[in-house]
Amino acid sequence: MTVPLLQVEAIAKRYTGDGGVVPVFDGVSLQVQAGEFVALLGESGVGKSTLLNAIAGLDTIDAGRVLLDGEDVHALPEPAQARLRREKLGFVFQAFHVLPHLRVHDNVALPLKLLGRDDAARVEAMLAAVGLEGLGHRLPQQLSGGQLQRVAIARALVHRPRLILADEPTGNLDPGTAERVLDTLVAQVRHEGAACVLVTHSRAAAARADRVLLLTPNGLRAAD
Repeated sequence: MTVPLLQVEAIAKRYTGDGGVVPVFDGVSLQVQAGEFVALLGESGVGKSTLLNAIAGLDTIDAGRVLLDGEDVHALPEPAQARLRREKLGFVFQAFHVLPHLRVHDNVALPLKLLGRDDAARVEAMLAAVGLEGLGHRLPQQLSGGQLQRVAIARALVHRPRLILADEPTGNLDPGTAERVLDTLVAQVRHEGAACVLVTHSRAAAARADRVLLLTPNGLRAAD
């Protein structure tokens, strides 16, 4: 049997506040193979973004473990976690996190530069794939919210990551552009052999996935 690229094993997340310990989710398990596209649905506040952060090692977990390409993410020291994210992970954040002082081209090229690579043709190809051809010279403040979302998506995919984590990547896009972005994600999964976990409220976006799962406080189950 092929070993999954991503293995999430019974992880739990809790926060401690004035009222004591507040569980976010518990017993979340998930396996995703290379070349597989999985969509996650769930009510607001159930912890979908927190789950993506936990998979990436950007947030701690209180139980369980996450294996990416056989490496136990949360058992790694921070420098090794950072290396794993640089080399194997592409993350599309809801808040974009583009660098305001860098041109669009340089924002997209950043993952390549962190890996010591310089591939202007790849950057331009990714900008074209998300409908931003000819805008590489602009600064982020010269773009709309939907365009910034597409910069973030191009940046997440430019270095051909093994795992793509996408948090509402079509939330700021019109239907036509959203479809184009989903085409780009699907192409990365099918042609590059990446795995993708997509968090979305959009049933249309989820319909593009191989599997659709629902996150609940007690784990994941198949969506209706």
